[in-house]
Amino acid sequence: MAKPKKRYVCQACGSVSHRWQGQCADCAEWNTLVEDAPATVFSMKHDLSSGGRAVEFVDLDKPGALPTRQPTGLAEFDRALGGGLVPGSAILLGGDPGIGKSTLLLQAAAKIAREGRGVVYVSGEEATAQVRMRAARLGLSDAPVKLAAATGVRDILTTLGSIDTPGLLVIDSIQTMHSDTIEGAPGTVSQVRGCAFELIRYAKENGVALVLVGHVTKDGNIAGPRVLEHMVDVVMSFEGERSHQYRILRALKNRFGAVDEIGVFAMAGEGLEEVDNPSMLFLSGRDEPMAGSAVFPAIEGTRPVLVEIQALIVRLQSGATPRRAVVGWDSGRLAMLLAVLESRCGLNFSSAEVYLNVAGGYRLSDPAADLAVAAALVSAMADRPLPPRSVWLGEVSLAGEIRPVAHGGLRLREAAKLGFDRGFGPADVKAGSAALTYDGLTQLANLVDRIIGSS
Repeated sequence: MAKPKKRYVCQACGSVSHRWQGQCADCAEWNTLVEDAPATVFSMKHDLSSGGRAVEFVDLDKPGALPTRQPTGLAEFDRALGGGLVPGSAILLGGDPGIGKSTLLLQAAAKIAREGRGVVYVSGEEATAQVRMRAARLGLSDAPVKLAAATGVRDILTTLGSIDTPGLLVIDSIQTMHSDTIEGAPGTVSQVRGCAFELIRYAKENGVALVLVGHVTKDGNIAGPRVLEHMVDVVMSFEGERSHQYRILRALKNRFGAVDEIGVFAMAGEGLEEVDNPSMLFLSGRDEPMAGSAVFPAIEGTRPVLVEIQALIVRLQSGATPRRAVVGWDSGRLAMLLAVLESRCGLNFSSAEVYLNVAGGYRLSDPAADLAVAAALVSAMADRPLPPRSVWLGEVSLAGEIRPVAHGGLRLREAAKLGFDRGFGPADVKAGSAALTYDGLTQLANLVDRIIGSS
């Protein structure tokens, strides 16, 4: 690379000279020539301060029409989205293989198409005949959805440019897409990032709601580059155990709504069915009260969900190593709760195996479930059923105190609506319903006295 030459600029008239001299040859001023740092070859090639087109700015306080959400026809899907699809938005939907992602999107696409809005469904994993076979099984054969089996992003965008702009574009899946301008096989980091960028740019420029289906790793995270989740507007996870019929649609990121709302579906013979009352799904089969069973009113967004927590205590012979098994709850939190029960309440779990299960395959992360878990453990140890039609809620501290929880009144109102007439929890919670009797507890020892003390 050639060595850049020095240059001197007159501070009075701006003339340039390649050698310093006391007097400017143009304006005759003295001692005005100052050495100017030369531009390197890199900075000259990457100078972006000129040559572009002007960007139009819009005042934040300027009144104008905002995008109107478009309902999908599935109320549970709309709930998780925050009210429906936003035109020009990009949605990334992930989930385990066979959980029902394609089924959910095909049902939503069919409902939108039947309302007269254009829908394009591009599958990179199935032939169009296979998609039509699944649509026939779901009773969606009459929906005017445009199907295509393609993996080339250039072909897809060229075709979309020659037809009427659709309202919804589904890409199933982004890991199968390929761009001929990028080297590498489909599914690589560069291919996924490049293909997603081109598809998202098309959606933003044309006001199309874009849904990208994403594969997941064995850990449950969405496969591909992490930047993909930053590029899209909404990241959703379709969860559930294939051995159970329920499925939960959860928003992990949402630029247009809350991320704590969920949609609940049940897998049936004719596809996914919406579940208006999830509590009945997780409380089925509760005829007679049994020892070790407690009901906890959980909160998912603005929706209360009542779940059953089951505990089993098995006494072992002296010297045997006890086992701790947890399904649907944090094992570390169970260990902490057992330590509090032993230290603050005088109970002995060191010589017993402890098994804890959240019925229905539901997964709990709410700390308000501490009191319900403790009630189930104490009930199982004493072999005494808890009061019938009762719910338990409250966070337990290491000192054995029952701490307040969020949305206590909403949880209890949902319990009363489903026929529960007794509630136990922190003392500062108001029942909010005359049909439910609420007993406030301040210490975990109060719970133990109610269950064991009177036996």
